[in-house]
Amino acid sequence: MHKNLIITFTRNPELGKVKSRLAKGIGETSALEIYKFLLEYTKNVLSKLDCDRAVYYSVKIRENDIWDSEVFSKHQQFGDDLGARMQNAFDNGFKKGYEKIIIVGSDLYDLNTEIINQAFKKLDTNDNVIGPAEDGGYYLLGMKTLNTSVFDIENWGTETVYKQTVSKLTSSLYVLETLNDIDYVEDLKPYDIFKKYLK
Repeated sequence: MHKNLIITFTRNPELGKVKSRLAKGIGETSALEIYKFLLEYTKNVLSKLDCDRAVYYSVKIRENDIWDSEVFSKHQQFGDDLGARMQNAFDNGFKKGYEKIIIVGSDLYDLNTEIINQAFKKLDTNDNVIGPAEDGGYYLLGMKTLNTSVFDIENWGTETVYKQTVSKLTSSLYVLETLNDIDYVEDLKPYDIFKKYLK
């Protein structure tokens, strides 16, 4: 077992059940295509890391999917909201003996191994690390010990999530560069690869 763990959450990629805000602008079929693309991209980034990896499913664990069970341990999300589900995932990891745990989103085309490796390294000298997203949320959160207060957030998915979270990280914190996660049509515009979806 490695001392470091990376976690990502995934929704089962089904039409009409992913990227609802994006789907309002480009339709459900295109939103699903983009979500599948981003899952594949995230999987490839995480697969290159020198750490243990875990994927947490929103509805049910899938055996024969893109997440190879030889590379990723597979788990079920549980909890009443996103905060509770993340807290349970961190708690599960710390109980297994991991010393540094990081969670990342699965909808960032800007995510790369360098940023995640930097986050793990910054946990050598900081208790917490966070990666702000341009929409006011965050794309990465890392800890060395479980701080349950950071998961007690009013209204997940709003532009105040990052500020609320940082206000609860009162011990040493390293802030990574701000990245763009893909939730709305506007978020596709910086990337040539998504131009075909912009009519």
